[in-house]
Amino acid sequence: MTLTQLSTFVLVARLGSVKAAARALGVSEPAVSQSLAALRRYLDDPLLTRSGNGMTMTAGGSRLLTIAAQMVSLGAEAEAAVRSAKGAAEQLRLVATNSIVEFVAGPLADAFTARSAGSIEVSAGVAAITEMAVLVSQRLADLALGPYLGGDRSLGLVSEPIFRCRLVVLASPEARFRGPPAQWPWLVEPAATDPGSDVSALLRGLGVPESRLSVFPNQTAAWEAAVRGAGVAPGIAHLAVHQLRRRELHVLDMPGTPLELCWHATTLPVDRCSAAAASLRHFLGTPEAMKLLRSPGSGVPPSRFRPPVYVTIWS
Repeated sequence: MTLTQLSTFVLVARLGSVKAAARALGVSEPAVSQSLAALRRYLDDPLLTRSGNGMTMTAGGSRLLTIAAQMVSLGAEAEAAVRSAKGAAEQLRLVATNSIVEFVAGPLADAFTARSAGSIEVSAGVAAITEMAVLVSQRLADLALGPYLGGDRSLGLVSEPIFRCRLVVLASPEARFRGPPAQWPWLVEPAATDPGSDVSALLRGLGVPESRLSVFPNQTAAWEAAVRGAGVAPGIAHLAVHQLRRRELHVLDMPGTPLELCWHATTLPVDRCSAAAASLRHFLGTPEAMKLLRSPGSGVPPSRFRPPVYVTIWS
């Protein structure tokens, strides 16, 4: 029985499917299935069974979940303790939404690393909204930046507001679209396919069918297509400041927009979160961090989030 197997079991149980666990871990579904099968053989218990509503835990699986979660958490603490004893920089794993990773995570990480004088190494990656809370609660990520994640009290997370912004719909000033918004071509970044995202909620509210979506690898690419008149593109208003100033894009007057949003920083409680996570949370409230959140860079393709469970950890 290994920590990898236990981590896999916890994620499948918490997220409800092998597919979701594989996406969160950044591995293939067969790899998750093999790890789960090895744990089942070792314990001689199915642990999880498929049902009409996803996965159902056996009596043994229910008892294992709490213990496995504690063991995974202790494993993360053990790794951190060994790194500290060797004098290595403390690792801080930030997970965020696509747009945050693409535009602001890099500058924030650079400024925070400089402030820590190199004693903390920051890596950032993308996860689905439903995955973020589980990853933080299991210490597979140290801090989540994005939506409010404190709804599930059983996970024991602290989710605090740090920055307000607006979701709008952008298009080229020269572009003209006929019919209702549900019939327009929509140019979206990957978060639009996440049912828990704000963009997905906006599209559902407008009745936009999946057939009208063109999914781009990142927000910058979607906006570039919108500049060419290929369709309309939702996004965070202040992140598109460069395109708006150059008048390549303008904000459309749409039902339900602008949608007022708030980015939250989510960690474990103070007595359980790492010193690096607590330090970053404090930094996010400083004028320097607020300036970086308000004045984003030009945008870079977001990386793929990989929790530190496998040998290939973070890109």
